[in-house]
Amino acid sequence: MKLVSAWLKIPFWQRVVAGFVLGALAGWAFGPAAETWFGPLGTLYVTLIKMIAVPLVFFAVINAVASLHGQKSVAALGGRTFLWFAATAALAVVVGLSMGWLLQPGKGLSGLTVAAGYSVREVPTSVQVLLDVVPANPFRALTEGRILQVIFFAGLVGFALVKLGERSAALRKLAGEASETMIQVTRFVLEMTPLGTFGLIAGLIGAYGFEKLLPLGSFVLALYLACAAHIVLSYGGLLLAHGLNPLKFFRGAAPGMQVAFVSSSSFASMPVAIRSVTHNLGVDKDYAAFAVPLGASIKMDGCGAIYPALTSVFVAQYFGLDLSVDQYFIILLASVLGSFGTAGVPGTAIVMVTLVLSAAGLPLEGIGYLVAIDRVLDMMRTMTNVTGQMLVPVLVAKETGLLDRGIYERASSNVGIEGGVREEA
Repeated sequence: MKLVSAWLKIPFWQRVVAGFVLGALAGWAFGPAAETWFGPLGTLYVTLIKMIAVPLVFFAVINAVASLHGQKSVAALGGRTFLWFAATAALAVVVGLSMGWLLQPGKGLSGLTVAAGYSVREVPTSVQVLLDVVPANPFRALTEGRILQVIFFAGLVGFALVKLGERSAALRKLAGEASETMIQVTRFVLEMTPLGTFGLIAGLIGAYGFEKLLPLGSFVLALYLACAAHIVLSYGGLLLAHGLNPLKFFRGAAPGMQVAFVSSSSFASMPVAIRSVTHNLGVDKDYAAFAVPLGASIKMDGCGAIYPALTSVFVAQYFGLDLSVDQYFIILLASVLGSFGTAGVPGTAIVMVTLVLSAAGLPLEGIGYLVAIDRVLDMMRTMTNVTGQMLVPVLVAKETGLLDRGIYERASSNVGIEGGVREEA
């Protein structure tokens, strides 16, 4: 127990960084064998996170709708949240286009080959996406992890409990207790993050090496710089405009950002993102319970805005095409609206870039050149996605009085087990 206590006393972010560094070293030392030896640790961690995500969201949304009713208009909060989703997505597109124009990652390249097995993804219609929000079978939606459908069904249940009034008091209490139970289970699972990080990074470095990155190194650099610029400048500027210290936000959001980077999954990062914005940043837990899962489905600044914008510039440069003002506008509009129009569709990044290139009239085969390095790109894209999914609830909470400023100013970076062992405040 002393060993466990000593381990838990180390700040959470330091344990994750240690797992990352050791995983990178193991991947470099063991080469392809690292994926066989250490990859299962990462797989187990991601599976554990996905295990808790659906029940956490289901009970949290039911409890949130029942609790927010009569305090703040759920419709008003939802509308304000959507507005910030769109505004930050537009900023992300501008950053992606600007970085592509400045660094010109497609210039001077030739002889790239399309990745084996690549085929153009079919983009679903907006009508089909809207229809898919409503689950034909709620239990199937729960078992298959279709988050938008889970949110829709849980929201209906929550409104029904409110409508029934005192007749459903016991059930509302049960939903609240179930939500708290899942939050505690989340704390337990998140203690696996350092070990999961080690396995994921070791497997990635061992499987990829650096040979695959060299031909498209300029594009990888451009994407990472664009995402970093968006996180620091766009998000930081919005926080300052709201009178909030950006350093406090990034400190509190760090666990969610770390998990997103190593897992490359907004869905897998969702439990820790919810925990980060409530426990570390002081957002009202009932509002966060539906805002963060909603963001995990439709708020994709990395995959749905920066990546399609930058890829459009890359493809145009590679094929020697000049983008017109109209095409730049189409890229902006398609990226912002497309992220909502492809909500809940698997493989968002590929679907979005297919949609944007098609709308702008650019060659779709350009996507095939990037598929081989997609896993490396997806790490930074997903971290940007999840950071935005945590930022918007903080901004809306500040505007609507749902932000505990005292918790925000303390900005803990701990999301794990609480109790006998306390981490930094």
